[in-house]
Parts: sequence; structure tokens; C-alpha cells
Amino acid sequence: MMASSDVDIRGEGSLFSDQNPSEMDALCPSPPGPSRPQRNYERIGERTGTSFCQTLIHLLKGNIGTGLLGLPLAVKNAGLVLGPVSLLCMGVIAVHCMRLLVKCSHHLSGKMNRPSLTYGEAVQYGMENVSWLRRHSQWGKQTVNLFLIITQLGFCCVYFVFLSDNIKQVVEAANATTFSCHMNYTNQTQVLVHSFDSRLYMLCFLPAFILLVFTPNLKYLAPLSLVANLVMTASLVLIYFYSLMNITYPINLPKVGRAKDYPLFFGTAIFAFEGIGVVLPLENKMQRPQTFIPVLYLGMSIVTFLYISLGTIGYMCFGEHIGGSITLNLPNCWTYQAVKLLYCFGIFITFALQFYVPAEILIPPVVARVSERWERAVDLLLRAILVIFTCALAILIPELDLVISLVGSVSSSFLALIFPPLLQIVTFHTEGLSPLVTIKNIIISLIGLVGFLTGTYVAVEQIITRNTLKHEETFSTYMVQ
Repeated sequence: MMASSDVDIRGEGSLFSDQNPSEMDALCPSPPGPSRPQRNYERIGERTGTSFCQTLIHLLKGNIGTGLLGLPLAVKNAGLVLGPVSLLCMGVIAVHCMRLLVKCSHHLSGKMNRPSLTYGEAVQYGMENVSWLRRHSQWGKQTVNLFLIITQLGFCCVYFVFLSDNIKQVVEAANATTFSCHMNYTNQTQVLVHSFDSRLYMLCFLPAFILLVFTPNLKYLAPLSLVANLVMTASLVLIYFYSLMNITYPINLPKVGRAKDYPLFFGTAIFAFEGIGVVLPLENKMQRPQTFIPVLYLGMSIVTFLYISLGTIGYMCFGEHIGGSITLNLPNCWTYQAVKLLYCFGIFITFALQFYVPAEILIPPVVARVSERWERAVDLLLRAILVIFTCALAILIPELDLVISLVGSVSSSFLALIFPPLLQIVTFHTEGLSPLVTIKNIIISLIGLVGFLTGTYVAVEQIITRNTLKHEETFSTYMVQ
């Protein structure tokens, strides 16, 4: 995704330091910026910045991941008509919130004599505009950082579940894999190779993930990241091709899903759209930041089109049998088994980029408190503990669709929908903000809040229900034996 610059946040007294890293910092160097405030997009307009096309590519990569593959199931939960319409509406709202964040960042950076701001800093300085919130402004930044940590660690949990489910399916069907890519709705082929629970696959992947995050500088992963991007793109093309070629007619799928499943749709959809964390880093690294808004609109239009098209086509192709990831429905032929393995490789490399954010927020303040002799050892130990923690969470909830929906509902709803409209209110409340704008912002935040509450409740309820059923089935099998 990007090329490296080390983020130095050592010496900070808080786990939520002033330097708010993102995966963009890991693989995309920041150009030097002037120290004086420059409102007319001059603050980082140096030749060393990223171009229009480079920024567009980074924006696409920052929004396209495992969430895209889960959207066919999301459309199933909402319905064949309501699902795509809801995705379009959510895309419009998400892009609008990204635009609000950029607008508030520009206003506050000029007001505070700062060349650029992070998401957390924008919230902090926005709260300082309100007298009764000023003394608590630091909590605003720390809250944003907390949700960034939850979101990124949630992504890492999803990656554990995604890899285990897909690799498990490839292994189990190894002897049944053929050159014939015929239609297979359920993909429940006869298991000819004895396999074990997906949670044991997660434990097998754990050492590899730990070694991956021990990489001293993510710039060393840049070549692998480029390869990962290419193979994931090729895999998506093949998935699109198979889904389009195997739509069955007539299409007798429900136009509107069940109301109780719609919160699951919301969680999965907002998980997919949660690219707001890369917006300010990308804008701050552009050679000509004044062109960022066109990049944002173009990039997110492409993303929204991909989301709606794959979600709809995937559901039309596999219908009620669609899995938590569309890759789990692909036939057991060599071509599409290779697609699964290639996408798994891309997700494996991306894990290090997602892990970079919480690691650089949480670890340096702790390492700063130990002697220089033990710095490296403590750094590696904490990295290993964080990876083990994400693996443990994935083992506790080994349901890909529910993990995606839960992460989206809990954290992505705050970062993508709730915070940006509220930030505009506190940023411009003394400058004649229109009552209609205020009402619109409150409505968007309420939508995010309702989605958070209902999505979290339904996801947790479904997790408990599925675990209970699994335990009952295991107990019954044991009693029969």
C-alpha cells in the first residue's frame, strides 16, 4: 500500500500520543511541511508529495479488503433491492463524512497554526472551540485513538478468521479439487482429507503472524505489499467473472430481507466503508492537496460501485447459500482454489499494515519507560502479546460474518458516521452554522448511533446463539459415540 517513514512517538506520557500513526505512514513517506499555517493548500504542496493517481490508488487500497468479500451476505441480509439501495445511501453518507473531516481539519489547522492535523487532533481542537468542552478536549483525541485501535485490531481478528476458513476449505477439498469449475452453490464437497477445527488453523498461523509483525521497518514489506495488491486485484477479477457467468434465472430472491437481519447488514457495510482513517494522512501527503477532494469523490465512487456490484452479483449467483466471504462459495477447481490462496497471501501481508496503527500508538510509550538495554526485547514482547490477543479474540468468535458485523457496528460506526458530523458542529458553532446543517449532522450521527446499538446487539446475540448450537451438537455427537 505505501512506502515508509518511521513514526517516533516515544517519550509520550500517554498511551494515546500526539502522533497518530496510520498504515499510510508505514508505506508512504510524508513530505516536509512548512511551520507556518497555510490555508490555501500550500502546507505540504512539495514535489516529494504523492500525485493524483498515487493518492487514488492508496485510497482504493485503503477501502478494499475483506469487507468487500462479505458484502454479498450483507445484501442477503437486507434484500436484493433494499441491499444495493442501502449500500448506495451509506456510500453517499460515508463520503460526505469524509468531506466533513477534511473541511474541519483545514479550518482547525489554520486556526491552530498547524501544517496538518490527525483525526484525533482535529477532534481535540474542535472541542476546544466549545467552552464547556475545552477542559475535556484531550479526551476527544484519546477517544478517537481508542476507536482506531479497536478498529485496527478488529481488522486483524477478521484476518485470522478469514485465513483459517479459506485455508481449511482448501485443505479439506484437496483430493476433490479438479480442473472443472462447475457451479457449486454450497461448496460442501465430500471431505476426503481429514481436517480439524478452524480455530486450530488460527493457532497454526499465529507464529507466522508474530514473525511478520517483528519486521523492524515496514518499508521492507513494500515489495511484498505490491505483489499482494496485484494478486488480490487478479483474484477479484476472477471472482467477478465467475459470479457473473453463473447467475441463475429466474431470480427468485427476496427483494427486502428480514428486519432482524438488517443490523447485520449495517455492521458489514460500515465495516467495508470504514476508510475514513486514511483520509487525512492521504490528503496531508499529496503534492497538490487542493486536488484531494476530486480524488476522494472519484475513488469513493469506484469503491461504492464495486461494493454494490459485487454484493448484488454475488448474492444473485449463490443466493441463500452465500457464505461470510464469497470466496467460501467458489468451486473446488484449481483456478479458484488458487484464487483463495492468493487472496489469503494478500490478507496475510496486509495484516502487518493494519497492525502498525495500534502497535505504534500503544507500544512506544511503554518501551520509553524501560532501559535502553531492554527496549528491543520489550518491543518484540509487546508485539507478540498484541498478536496473541487478536488471535484469542478470533478463536472466541470464529464466525467470519459476525466478526465483520461486530467490528463494523462497534467501532467503524463511530469513526465513519458519528464523530465527523459532531466535529463540524463543534468546529463551526461560533461561525453561524446553519440550523439545517446542524439538524442534518445530528440525523447522521443518530443513524450511526442506532446502527451501533442494534448492530452490536444482534451480532452478539447471533454469536451466542451459534456457539450454543455448536456446543449442543458437540455434546450430542459425544453422547452418541
